[in-house]
Amino acid sequence: MYWCACALLFSGVWSVAPPVPDQLSLSGTWTLSSHDGALVLPAEVPGCVHSALLREGLIQDPYFRFNDVSYRWIALENWTYSTTFAASAQLRAKQEVELIFDGVDTVASITLNGNLVGKTDNMFRRYDFSIRELLKEADNLLQVQFLSPVVYASERSRAHQSYRVPPECPPDVQKGECHVNFIRKEQSSFSWDWGPSFPTVGLWRSVRLEAFDTLQLQQLSYLPLYNGSGSQWELQVELLVDAVRTTGVQVAFSMSELDLEQVFQTQFLSGRTKKTFTFHIQKNSQVRLWWPSGHGDQPFYKLSVRVFGDGLLMLNREVKVFFRTVELIQDPIPGSPGLSFYFKINGKPIFLKGSNWIPAHAFQDQVTPAVLKNLLQSAVDANMNALRVWGGGVYEQDLFYDMCDEMGIMVWQDFMFACAMYPTEADFIQTVREEVVQQVGRLKSHPSIIIWSGNNENEAALATNWFNISTPQRPVYVKDYVTLYVDNIQKIVLKEDPSRPFLVSSPTNGVESEREGWVAADPYDPHYGDVHFYSYLSDCWDWTTFPRTRFASEYGFQSWPSFSTLQPVSVKEDWTFGSNFSSHRQHHENGNQQMLQQAALHFHLPNSTDPLRRFTDTLYITQVMQAQCVKAQTEFYRSSRSQIVEGKGHTMGALYWQLNDIWPAPSWSSLEFGGKWKMLHYFARSFFAPLLPVSVEDDGALVIYVVSDLSADLKLRVVVTVHSWANLDPVCSRTSDLQVVPGSSAVALYKQPVAALLAGCGRCTRLTCLLTFHLEDSAGSWRGSDNYHFLSSPREAEGLQRANITVKVQQDGAAFSVTLQSSSVAAFVWLDAGNIPGRFSSNGFLMLSRNKTVGFEAWRPTSAAELSRSLTVTTLRDVY
Repeated sequence: MYWCACALLFSGVWSVAPPVPDQLSLSGTWTLSSHDGALVLPAEVPGCVHSALLREGLIQDPYFRFNDVSYRWIALENWTYSTTFAASAQLRAKQEVELIFDGVDTVASITLNGNLVGKTDNMFRRYDFSIRELLKEADNLLQVQFLSPVVYASERSRAHQSYRVPPECPPDVQKGECHVNFIRKEQSSFSWDWGPSFPTVGLWRSVRLEAFDTLQLQQLSYLPLYNGSGSQWELQVELLVDAVRTTGVQVAFSMSELDLEQVFQTQFLSGRTKKTFTFHIQKNSQVRLWWPSGHGDQPFYKLSVRVFGDGLLMLNREVKVFFRTVELIQDPIPGSPGLSFYFKINGKPIFLKGSNWIPAHAFQDQVTPAVLKNLLQSAVDANMNALRVWGGGVYEQDLFYDMCDEMGIMVWQDFMFACAMYPTEADFIQTVREEVVQQVGRLKSHPSIIIWSGNNENEAALATNWFNISTPQRPVYVKDYVTLYVDNIQKIVLKEDPSRPFLVSSPTNGVESEREGWVAADPYDPHYGDVHFYSYLSDCWDWTTFPRTRFASEYGFQSWPSFSTLQPVSVKEDWTFGSNFSSHRQHHENGNQQMLQQAALHFHLPNSTDPLRRFTDTLYITQVMQAQCVKAQTEFYRSSRSQIVEGKGHTMGALYWQLNDIWPAPSWSSLEFGGKWKMLHYFARSFFAPLLPVSVEDDGALVIYVVSDLSADLKLRVVVTVHSWANLDPVCSRTSDLQVVPGSSAVALYKQPVAALLAGCGRCTRLTCLLTFHLEDSAGSWRGSDNYHFLSSPREAEGLQRANITVKVQQDGAAFSVTLQSSSVAAFVWLDAGNIPGRFSSNGFLMLSRNKTVGFEAWRPTSAAELSRSLTVTTLRDVY
């Protein structure tokens, strides 16, 4: 390697246009046929069999009613995709021609003109095959013959006779297929407790030919690394290149904004070669850093990479480069056993606020850019800064991570292993190794990804013996666990990407799990690592039931989606909570009963004599319950960021389960299938606000914490207002003294016994009154989000009347406003626009004034008249 004066490079000496590899896209319309030839139809690539059958009208909407079971036959069939293409003389004259599949789902044999060119067994790998000698000028026949993924998984399981690899099958309530852990495929495609069983088959990513004479760039990736001791950035750029023969080249890098222009001389050996180039950014350069949403901007630089050989420009690429550092801090905490667990971005501790991401559709070809943009924008608009890409789905498409980069969404990236033990035969390990190398190479340049995690809940499954493994057999499974996640996945990740932390599992005790041989005695120990916590029957308003953990990476409660989301996939006889449809759609054991039991702790259950009204009211009450439960838990975690109580606390992350839905059904999501905001998502915008007062009752006293994600210290006071359930006029208010709220902290600003508060406030009791509170600065200006506190369960509220609410819709250009007038106090006021997609500026709120105006953002053209006709208003008192 050597330095050179680069003026010569860019002055036009090498002015010949680069010989771009000849590319021939094979995406488009193929022919799809069943094993016996009874079905022959056109099929789009990228795509899958289900989408093709639907497009041709050969099946109904797979999401309609019970079709997930009715269409089981599709995944039990063997299918063949075929296409013909012409290969020009120019293409065939190249020294090398590769057939490239960016995604094959999943087990297939690939033939070209009757010749076997290769086999596939992993949905998460790119496959490329050298085919130059097999090409002819016209009518090249390319066939991809798929085996049933269900049958394949079953056969692989049967072949593994020495010991079982659990779980063999999902619970009956999921109506799924068995042995998904034996196939490298989206694990939730065989069913999950929130999703259907649609084991897809098809070419789910693009297919193409690439022809070249000398070099082909397989992958360009980079890693920014910061040398803290030297206070200097360096950039590692990695080129993965296929070379027809050993070739000497000059590689020129240019990043003009940072005065970076450098040339390296090197050679690419025949075959596939990876070269890493490292250069230092000048110390006096003011490098602009990428920050998570709410903490700064997401600037980038443009890096130009050009490869020259024999005086010709051979490769030319330009990529975005982001600079940021990430650290996972696991250090001792004074006054607490265990270790901390939090992330620093660019040296700043960041509280992660967000949710968990699952596949946005059972059929990945239907996850469009618009779908991704809608879901991710909804996350940012709810003040989220992080999403965990859960390990039972897919490594998302490039556009997902590009959008997260642009929006400032931090990504906790699982590898695709979930809730299971896995085999460790040589061929399984080998395909996983290739999967990991490829995915890390593809994704590591994204600043949004801040951590890799080896699996979802598999350490916990072993530690707490989900699968009833006998004590004598346990060492076999622990050995397999370490072989897969430590000896292989972790080893590869640490080699390929030194810039990020790696966790073996989630939940885990982190370095403590490692000390205990990678499977801790209690991976849920709140003194270490991250925790997943679910408790459906404990009172979710009781903050003492929540773990005061270092980091909550999963927690949540179910609800049903809106009627407008269910209506297209159901018929009238389905519209009761006790219908076969309602039972069929629920894939979590006793889920429907658990929702009503939890709701009944604090709310009257719907009792309308009209079946449809009772059904829609029940959908509503499950959303009220879910929103309140997750609000209570999230606010507890946020208020615990600065506290150590009985050795527990310093919570630095709250990622509820789950953000999005894969189909219209009951689940833990805050966004319905199609993107409609549940009440929980509106609540999330408040409980994830950067400045928020939150309340708890502790031994009869009302305690109000102020949670701040802001960098600056603020002087604030709490204003508490007492309201009567029976009257819209406030009863009284109380104000705390001004106190300093340090940036990035949670501090108690107000504490008073509830009895004393009420005693000085009219004739209020716990049953007749409720509280709201907000923050003010020294000038009396409101700061941050406001909040409320119930003194009793709303089911016990005295004086709450059925409100008479009138609504007026007005349009101003593309914007709509909805003005409500109410005769009395109303709780959990829910505006529903029916089948008009869009969202309100506020929803699910307490109506404590006579008038309130909210905005509505429509996601398709509509009018004030149509919105008025579609709009319904439901309040808590309307359902009983």
